[in-house]
Amino acid sequence: MFTPASNSSGFFDRTSVEVAPELLGARLTRHSALGHITVRITEVEAYLGVGEDPGSHSFRGQTPRNAVMFGPPLHLYTYFTYGMHVCANIVCSPQGQSSAVLLRAGEVVEGVEQARANRGEHVALRDLARGPARLTKAMAIPLSDGGASMVGDVYSLELSDDVQDVGTSVRTGVSGPGGSAAYPWRFFLVGDPTVSPYRASAPRKRD
Repeated sequence: MFTPASNSSGFFDRTSVEVAPELLGARLTRHSALGHITVRITEVEAYLGVGEDPGSHSFRGQTPRNAVMFGPPLHLYTYFTYGMHVCANIVCSPQGQSSAVLLRAGEVVEGVEQARANRGEHVALRDLARGPARLTKAMAIPLSDGGASMVGDVYSLELSDDVQDVGTSVRTGVSGPGGSAAYPWRFFLVGDPTVSPYRASAPRKRD
């Protein structure tokens, strides 16, 4: 059973740590002139705000780059990583507080052929959106979509009320204190083949 996010009053007014595990199983759709692509979310990470989370882009305060994180919830926060990949987050918490959920992986459940056109003709179904950069490429989410509403003309989000077997771990690929056991804010569907493999921290910060 799915509920449109627009009908879930207050759901995204909470911190990302509260919202993130409840996003698992939700369906995110991106609409375009070529049709629509829908992904069932299977893996996410939570990032908090100023002074709370050293792994977050907003840890040191608001900048032009991270301003969307301080805006109203249910908007898309995008950023480049390693100068080549786009990552996508859903903003949470009341306006003025910075909190976001990184979309790490999902299963393409509609628009498979279009997702393959975006990712590669011979990419296995389970790998189409298995990782944050793969997910945005499969769904054709550009950096310029940062700030877009998740309940507008381009995006729609449906929350699942199915009981999920949720696993947790430290966040993948985050170096420094933000990647430590003090921040076990990676959430995933246990046993789902589209969940990305855990990757230890690289010698650079998320921001």
